[in-house]
Amino acid sequence: MMSFDRLQEKIDAMQNPTVVGLDPDLGNIPPQMLEKHVAEKGETLEAAASAVCEFNFGLIDALCDVVPAVKPQSAFFELLGPSGVLALKQTCDYAKEKGLYVICDGKRNDIDSTAQAYAGAYLGTVKVGSAELFPFDVDALTVSAYLGSDGIKPFIDMSAKYDKAVFALVKTSNPSSGELQDKRIGSQTLYTAVGDLMQEISAGTIGKYGYSRVGAVVGATYPEEMEFLRDRLRSTFFLVPGYGAQGGSAAEAAKAFDKNGCGAIVNSSRGIIAAWKKSGGDYQSAAREEALRMRDELRNAIGKY
Repeated sequence: MMSFDRLQEKIDAMQNPTVVGLDPDLGNIPPQMLEKHVAEKGETLEAAASAVCEFNFGLIDALCDVVPAVKPQSAFFELLGPSGVLALKQTCDYAKEKGLYVICDGKRNDIDSTAQAYAGAYLGTVKVGSAELFPFDVDALTVSAYLGSDGIKPFIDMSAKYDKAVFALVKTSNPSSGELQDKRIGSQTLYTAVGDLMQEISAGTIGKYGYSRVGAVVGATYPEEMEFLRDRLRSTFFLVPGYGAQGGSAAEAAKAFDKNGCGAIVNSSRGIIAAWKKSGGDYQSAAREEALRMRDELRNAIGKY
């Protein structure tokens, strides 16, 4: 079964099109948890990475029966050096053990040969002697499309070989996205051209629900643009950042879904994983409560479940 088919079925089974962004900034980890690891390992990157793993595992335990997917943001792991990269691998593996669909938010891309290496690292394998090994083995990876098709095709090929998928940056949620993405190329915007190209080069990878292996990152903070893209990119699955802490509403995020209420998943990061800061309670319970609230809000906005 194609990767986005599996994701759609997980969404339908849980009646919840939510992905939780695991952005383990140390400021989002309960102080006593970090202090415990510092007491054991000193004020080191290793201590911080151990705390990140405990925090992420606890979130996954609290949420795995509520949400279909998680999205570890690689930057927060890389910030902690080699120990942090190991924590990323451990987090991805644990999430998969718990039955979650794992989207690594790495925004990778480069020229053909380097894109091949990135694709192998996250979506495929590397050969060491006679052994063929999976370095990260996530279900999907975010990529930058702005090198054109030869920077994306290695990811498509790897996705087809190992039943994975990618989400290409099309119209991002950040305030300055329009400085480049809204520039016009003839009669259309740059983000429209990127979306069209991604749909074109992935046309041969359509799954049973009508979506290709190349999805699009489209921010809820730009609802009119998202509605336009949803109508235009009929075979593209959307990953929707910008809900909650960035200002996007459920009604705006709902514009990412097709007429059947399918084809998109909405991200919340800080709003869920740092919910304990507002409630003052246990971080797992606070995250679960916020995830359920978001689920119900999206259900009402989409009108499917």
